[in-house]
Amino acid sequence: MKVEVFKLHKLNEMMDRPVVMDEVRTFLRTAQKQLDGKLGEIEKEANDKRVPIIPHETVTFFIWLFGQIKPKEILEVGTAIGFSAGLMAQYMDGEGKITTIERNPTMMEKAKENFKALQIEDKVTLLEGQADEWLEKLASHKYDFIFMDSAKAKYYDFFPNCMRVLKQNGILAVDDVLQGGTILEEDKDIPRRRRKIHKKLNAFLDIVLVHPALETTLLPLGDGLLLITKKEEFDFSFMKEE
Repeated sequence: MKVEVFKLHKLNEMMDRPVVMDEVRTFLRTAQKQLDGKLGEIEKEANDKRVPIIPHETVTFFIWLFGQIKPKEILEVGTAIGFSAGLMAQYMDGEGKITTIERNPTMMEKAKENFKALQIEDKVTLLEGQADEWLEKLASHKYDFIFMDSAKAKYYDFFPNCMRVLKQNGILAVDDVLQGGTILEEDKDIPRRRRKIHKKLNAFLDIVLVHPALETTLLPLGDGLLLITKKEEFDFSFMKEE
């Protein structure tokens, strides 16, 4: 595996700021059923080399969730090394398809390798390039489930198009919204390099947590997993104007 994949994330300090107690986090990641086969190998290698993938407590939650909702059409914003797409491909409806978007060439190369190793190339379509551009183009598809795990400062901007292509009663899952708990801090207490993320995430949460067209819950899994059900159609394009 190429070293460049891991160098990109050396400064991601949020990986070391759990939103639950360390002991509870360890329990959630070790006591629950572990993955086996090639997917388990990818998870272990990523964790050993500190490549950011969804943590194991989110893995087990997704396995349970997919058993309930059985999605057939999935959109992922942020492929990374392809681990979460591999997980979703294994546990979605047997006839299901995944469309996943990634802009980083190194990540795309590794994702393609993993898709081939997992033998899911027929289930996954990788769209290469900027997520905002691809989201604008996705007009003909409607998705049962969308997983957004990309640049956190972009969640606000991506949200209107995600809602546009999400089926009514479909679910949007958004990862890492608590920023190690720093989401609760005042702007002045946030380091300048993270202030934009802090501002945009708070603006995003201010809308989606209370909007009447949405049913939303926020779970302390990993660095915060936000689940949004689209209860009725609503045009969120006003968010694009900021």
